[in-house]
Amino acid sequence: MEHSQSNEHRSTIQQALHDYKEGLGHFREEMPEIAHKYVDFTEACFAEGKLSKKDKQLIALGISIYAQDEYCIIYHTKGCLDEGCDREEILELVSVTGAFGGGAALSQAFTLVHECVDEFGGQVH
Repeated sequence: MEHSQSNEHRSTIQQALHDYKEGLGHFREEMPEIAHKYVDFTEACFAEGKLSKKDKQLIALGISIYAQDEYCIIYHTKGCLDEGCDREEILELVSVTGAFGGGAALSQAFTLVHECVDEFGGQVH
């Protein structure tokens, strides 16, 4: 029997991921046509192509870190792990992003990305 976590038992990372998905759900209810097009567009962007899904998640994580978008950092760190990235690949991506984004990008990576990898790393993909 699977039990659901209540909000007070969720980690900050899990809660942020939940909040993002819940917000998207509300947006779908209020703006269904736009939400549908947005989801279709992003699914097409992240589909396997000349670049693998894994490569696309790594690119998205790098952009998220550079932009300091915490929801996207969480979402795409999980996406990287779900696509089979290991800690070393993610840390190499962090290094490249840091080369462009400097201290601000690295501060996100040293904190939020590290926490996400630790939390999501043990999950079955």
